[in-house]
Amino acid sequence: MNPVISDNAVIQAIEGRQSTRDFLPTPVPRPIIAQLLELAARAPSGTNTQPWKVYVLQGASRDALVEKVCAAGDAIRANPELAGEYKEAYDYYPEKWVSPFIDRRRENGWGLYGLLGITKGDRDKMHAQQQRNFRFFDAPVGLMFTLNKVMGRGSLVDYGMFMQNLMVAASGHGLATCPQAAWNGFAKIILPHIGAGPDEMLVCGMSLGYANNPALVNTYRTPRVPVDDFTTWLE
Repeated sequence: MNPVISDNAVIQAIEGRQSTRDFLPTPVPRPIIAQLLELAARAPSGTNTQPWKVYVLQGASRDALVEKVCAAGDAIRANPELAGEYKEAYDYYPEKWVSPFIDRRRENGWGLYGLLGITKGDRDKMHAQQQRNFRFFDAPVGLMFTLNKVMGRGSLVDYGMFMQNLMVAASGHGLATCPQAAWNGFAKIILPHIGAGPDEMLVCGMSLGYANNPALVNTYRTPRVPVDDFTTWLE
């Protein structure tokens, strides 16, 4: 910790946030979710456009979406040609990976899989772990974030700040989250299910709930490069 910055609740919430991949079934009361979203909405946005729109899935609506998307994932595994039917609204990842980004991606992927005992080429276990995404890692609350298609790419920057506020607020409240771009390719299933209009595109999904801390997968912490690796100091 930089000695210039004092240790406080905000810093603890930021440092405590991680992508949780195993949740308890404990319900999250609606007033708490509403409070978290209210805090998230204090995020800055270009000319205060506040471009975010959030769909909260719980109970039967959550479970029905899980079954629909998991069924689609199983169908693609059985017939990979079906993947062409599912398109993302925007490129979350690059078409061509280059270093150092591909190196970090591989380190993250194999670090997680190694912890779970999933070896390269074990397609059954890989698929099962991928499908965990589409069960919200058993979290009782699923969030879907959409953006009006008329908005520019800058609104995705605004959205990132909104989501970070939400995740840090959740962390400070003893809750856990996992932001998930994995849902993006299944927008044609998700958008009708949540009742989104034709002018909306899916930005991503998120799992929200209480972490199942004894779970091995929740011990995984992604590394970060040193500040001087991504910072240029100009004087």
